[in-house]
Parts: sequence; C-alpha cells; structure tokens
Amino acid sequence: MRVINVVGARPNFMKIAPIMREMQKHGGFDPVLLHTGQHYDDAMSQVFFEDLKIPKPDINLGVGSGTHAQQTAKIMVEFEKILADMRPDLVLVVGDVNSTLACSVVAAKMLVPVAHVEAGLRSFDRTMPEEINRLVTDALSTLLFTTSRDANENLLREGHTPEQIYFVGNVMIDTLLAFAKQAEHSDVLERLHLDSKRYAVLTLHRPGNVDNPSTLSRILNALENLQRHIPIVFPAHPRTSDRFRQFGLSERVASMRNMKVIEPLGYLDFIKLTAHAKLVLTDSGGLQEETTVLGIPCLTLRDNTERPITITEGTNTLVGTNPAVIVSEALKVLNGHGKHGRTPELWDGRAAERIIEILARWNPSQLSTAQAA
Repeated sequence: MRVINVVGARPNFMKIAPIMREMQKHGGFDPVLLHTGQHYDDAMSQVFFEDLKIPKPDINLGVGSGTHAQQTAKIMVEFEKILADMRPDLVLVVGDVNSTLACSVVAAKMLVPVAHVEAGLRSFDRTMPEEINRLVTDALSTLLFTTSRDANENLLREGHTPEQIYFVGNVMIDTLLAFAKQAEHSDVLERLHLDSKRYAVLTLHRPGNVDNPSTLSRILNALENLQRHIPIVFPAHPRTSDRFRQFGLSERVASMRNMKVIEPLGYLDFIKLTAHAKLVLTDSGGLQEETTVLGIPCLTLRDNTERPITITEGTNTLVGTNPAVIVSEALKVLNGHGKHGRTPELWDGRAAERIIEILARWNPSQLSTAQAA
C-alpha cells in the first residue's frame, strides 16, 4: 500500500515519527514522507528530523511562510501535482496545521482516501484557525484515528459512522515515551544554568494570544509578576518574537531579569526541560498532553482547549489570559498545591502500532471504487 505521510510544521514531526517507523517495520507498506515546508528553518524543522531519527523527506514542497490563505493555496497547488504523479492508495495527515487541511482537500477532490490522525479534537471555538482545519479535515477523511473517547463522541455527533472511527491512543505520547530516556542525557539544564524543579517553562504562539497587542500585554503583566517568584524559561516561537518587535514590547520583555528568552529548542532538549520544570505555562495543545504524561502541572493560557482529557484526567488547568488568575494558579503550584493527574487510556506508546494494524487490514481498492461510484 503506497501511503503519502504528510508533515509540515513542528507539531507534526513528533506524530509522524512513530507511524513511519511502524510502516517501515511492517513490510506491507510503501511509505512516502512528504514535507510541505510550512516550517522550514533549522530550529523549527531540521533539528526534529535529526532528534527523532525521521528519514529525510522523499518530497519537500518548500512552500515557506505566508498568510493562512497563501500558505494553504501554495500547498494545494504543489500537492495536486504530486498526487497526479504518484496516485497513492492513501494520504495520511496528522494534527491540525495548514498542511493537514490543504493536503486533505486536494486528496478528497482527487478521490484519494484520507486518514486523519488526531481526529475529533474540538475546542468549539471557530476563531481558532486550527479548529477550522480540524473540522474540514475530519469532514473529508475516510479513516479517523482518535486519541480519546470524547473525540469519538464529537465525530459521531457530526455524523461520521462508527466504522470510520478508531480509538487508538496518542502518537505524540508514543514519541515521548520512546525518547524520554534519551532526553535525560541532554545537558540543556547545565547550558541554561537551571536547577531541576526550580524554574517554570513558557511557550506562547497562538494567534489569539500573540497577534492581539492587548491580550499579549495582559499575559506579559502576569509574567512580570510571576518571574519575581520563579525563573521562567521561554523558548520563543519566531512568530511571537516578531510580534514583540512589531508591538514595541521587546524592551519590556528584556527588562524581565528573571525570564530567560531563548531560541526554540530541539525535541530532546525541550523534553528534558519540560520534565524537570516545576510548572509549565503554554497555549500549545501538544504540551498539554506531554505535561499530563510527565506529571508536570500545566497552566493553559487559553479560555478553551481541544484536549479536555488533559483537564479531566491530566495535570492541565485552563487559566485564560487574566493576569490575576494566571498568577494565582501559578502560586498554588509553587506552594505545593499543583494538580495531580493520571495517564489517559491508551496513552501507552503503542498508538502507531494500532494504526498500522488497522491500515494493514483495510482494503483501499474497495473503498476507492465505492467513493468513485
């Protein structure tokens, strides 16, 4: 079975790595790795291929940056040529980035079945670009692989049939568990002069947080207060660094003596940094999941999450962008009252294995014929 596996941005790489490994081990697949180039620099792309031992992409579309429309359109134009030439049995997409949406639309229009890994996640907030990507991708997908049972329920409510939906667990956690021991060998704490459990980690990149000057300023108000209580390590996303400059906030950020702003880290360094943190503040979806498995209290700087299981079962707490709430919840953690959670069902490191077992039993020729009819 020829499968084009699509990656485009940093969150995708951790998800595709175990799937590619299982396909190569199985022997019944001809896996093709396609990188759209949505994230294209070393800090956001190349270092992840190296850390996760992902093979060099068979195809790189090299689309680069742009607005959502520009980026999606470039990917669609280039991906259409690839599908016309290769005619795969299946296109497999992961997550909710623009590459996921773009390749799903092209594949569906060319009658190539789509499998979506991490299907059914919903924030119910359509102001988030990722929510639009999730909804459209799921609507066009033939096979829907979910990380949690609430995702199954979302898909059933939206009219998908039970035969399409497979609860397999979380491929992001496959990668975390596979590389956790190796990550412990990272010297990132020494390089940054940090002591285990005596610092917080911050990530910030969602458009709703960083593209709005007033929202970003409110978050900085909280950080100004919090960094007086604990050092904060902030691997800054390029988008966020650009907004600091654009909104005239760079000097304000630099004046926070106890907040260490650094370049984005590779996967192994970042996992080590996260695993030894006292607290994580983030607007990232994947980090909500990783902190849950690592047992690290996580404060999510958003009013909603598409990963509610990290709240109901994990270590995650939604705090929004109100400075008083952020600081209050952070101080609870620092005073020893952080949230304790448990690892959700099937987040056991074998999700990719289950996906490949299902794909190996699936008959694409029957489905393609039915779709064409």
